[in-house]
Amino acid sequence: MFNEILKKVDWHGNMLSLSTGKIARNADGAVLASMGNTSVLCTVVFDKNTKKDIDFFPLGVYYREMAYAAGKIPGGFIKKEGKFSEYEVLVSRLIDRSIRPLFDSNFRNDTQIICTVMSYDPRYSPDILAIIGSSAALAISGIPIIKPIGAARVGIVNDEFILNPVIHDNTGVNELDLVVAATFDSVTMIEAQACEIDEEKMLAAIEFGYKSLKPVINAIDEIKSSIRKDIFEVTARPHLRYNDEILKHFCSDIKSALLLQTKNERNQQLQLIQQKVVDYFSSEVNDDDAILNIEKALDDVKSKIFRDLVLQDKTRIGNRAIDEIRPIICEAGLFNTVHGSALFTRGDTQSLATITLGSSTDEQIVEQLNKCERQNFLLDYIFLPYSVGEISPLRAASRREIGHGWLAKKAIQLVIPSKDVFPYTIRIVSEITQSDGSSSMATVCSASLSLMEAGVPIKTHVAGIAMGLVLGEGNKFEILSDISGCEDHLGDMDFKVASTKNGITALQLDIKVQGINLSMIESTFRQAKIGINHILNVMNNTISCPKSELSTYAPMVQTLEIQKEKIRDVIGLGGKVIKELCKTFDVEIDISENGEVKVWGNVGENVKKAVQSIENIVFVPQIGDIFDGEVVKVIESGAFIKYVTGRDGFVHISEINDTHIKDINAHVKLGDKVKVKIIGIDHKNRVKLTLRTDKEHCKNKNEQYNDITTTTGSVKKKIKIAPKEAAVISNRKYFD
Repeated sequence: MFNEILKKVDWHGNMLSLSTGKIARNADGAVLASMGNTSVLCTVVFDKNTKKDIDFFPLGVYYREMAYAAGKIPGGFIKKEGKFSEYEVLVSRLIDRSIRPLFDSNFRNDTQIICTVMSYDPRYSPDILAIIGSSAALAISGIPIIKPIGAARVGIVNDEFILNPVIHDNTGVNELDLVVAATFDSVTMIEAQACEIDEEKMLAAIEFGYKSLKPVINAIDEIKSSIRKDIFEVTARPHLRYNDEILKHFCSDIKSALLLQTKNERNQQLQLIQQKVVDYFSSEVNDDDAILNIEKALDDVKSKIFRDLVLQDKTRIGNRAIDEIRPIICEAGLFNTVHGSALFTRGDTQSLATITLGSSTDEQIVEQLNKCERQNFLLDYIFLPYSVGEISPLRAASRREIGHGWLAKKAIQLVIPSKDVFPYTIRIVSEITQSDGSSSMATVCSASLSLMEAGVPIKTHVAGIAMGLVLGEGNKFEILSDISGCEDHLGDMDFKVASTKNGITALQLDIKVQGINLSMIESTFRQAKIGINHILNVMNNTISCPKSELSTYAPMVQTLEIQKEKIRDVIGLGGKVIKELCKTFDVEIDISENGEVKVWGNVGENVKKAVQSIENIVFVPQIGDIFDGEVVKVIESGAFIKYVTGRDGFVHISEINDTHIKDINAHVKLGDKVKVKIIGIDHKNRVKLTLRTDKEHCKNKNEQYNDITTTTGSVKKKIKIAPKEAAVISNRKYFD
């Protein structure tokens, strides 16, 4: 019944399996990609009717992780998968960016790719399989793609490159998480997070991953040859017939407009030119399609003029040099009540970053197939419509915003101090208040500035830059530093590089051509390093090291370590003690299993008092200790006194004073503040107190109770009093 085609390939020690013809046979292309016990079903469907009224390729990519793949049932009240998680969105974008350059430039048909994780093996990440499976499904779908791609992950362990490193492999620290997608002869996508790796080593890692893809691409080609599906025919775009005429009559005007320095000036002039072009062809304009075709032709002409400027005149949009960085203005500490803030402006792109410091209860809980973790570093990127002079509704974060925020987070994450050094939860919000390209890299810069202004002990600044590419005939090309939005649109590459003074922390490559070679990547790294060093110098001139003190509006924290067996004393029965402490002192208390206690609060004095109370709770009582206590209960034979928070002792009626007492209520009442002294501790750690704290009496009592004899039935037990122990191991303060 099934005409299954199965291709297995030994991929550097891992068995990669690609299967088609058994599942999802109504899709134009469907491939089950597997490695180990991880399997991802990738399907492709496209509309056979070409859209004529759009000037972009309508591609939708959706990556979905099903809980059943890991043997789980989704948590929450509704036991089924809900909206896409951030990780699913990020992998969807990863697939999209890898395969988008493969499509014929004239293909304008609605296309949908759905990748579903069917089975999950913790050793093998499904994102690489999703890219490979999508490429294979496209190859057999009949869609006119130029070439198939492969994808691989590269790590560096013990100074050696590792292909598709096994997740949770503890053989060493992985300094690099690099994903490379490529055809046989060129790279189409790069995504990386690194531990300050130098450009030479990063280039070698990219080459290592790129060269490993040959077996994968061969396997896809073999499956494609076995299917032999007819390729969908596309027609040339009709607007091309306008190009020569527009170039002839409006070249000078367009060139002058592109050389204007500010975005607003350029846009105003280009809009006037567009209206002139439409008026010029007014005799041919009889419907919206004709206007759209003329606008597309104008866009092509702008691209050609831009390319000629770069390749021939060695200048670019805004009349900048090829390697020129736009003017930069940095400012730190804009708002008093915010824990940290900074404004980074580069040309017409501006990011306003703010820092909020929180307690461990503010950590983000992230649940994935393989893990559930708490994140104490958060970064949100918000692209505001007014940043480009537009009106649009404010909604939840878009896929683009999630992707840009994640890239900036990866770039900054390396310099964020560990929780042992800085126990706060850190949230950065980057709001793009102006935009003309490279807003995610502006976010990296503003975030770094705001961290130092907030007093977060980061070791060095991180800066980001977006690099562009203009390809010419033959092997001719030019690399552009710090591209603007228009250069991103008209050019061939958007290569984002984030780095400290020591090395690269993050990369993201998107291209519009079929691919780029290693020589172009090397040139990009070399030129990007010069640009980043310039940006770092400007940032360091604004603020070069973290402030010595946190904002007075930031929460305060004090950490102490207690013995594990004392944890239950601090928590109390049903949480009674810890709840009372939190309520009394208006603090938050976090206790870990290893005995580390963090006390958070907005008032330093309250934090200190809460810590003192915890120290009182966990200390081991010793005969002779004197306390200020409170009467919490009165019975006929005596009274119970709370001598420290969570600790009660008993005062027998004979220990109230030196005289015989008939009515105890005449001497002590509920709520009375009294001074008490420990005179005995029995084998159940019950404490006996006295209100008679004169020296002679206490001396006699100490001698009497050094060895306490208790009677249970007819059996007498002599209990030795243990010496005082250090219940508080250490105490650390994060405020003065």
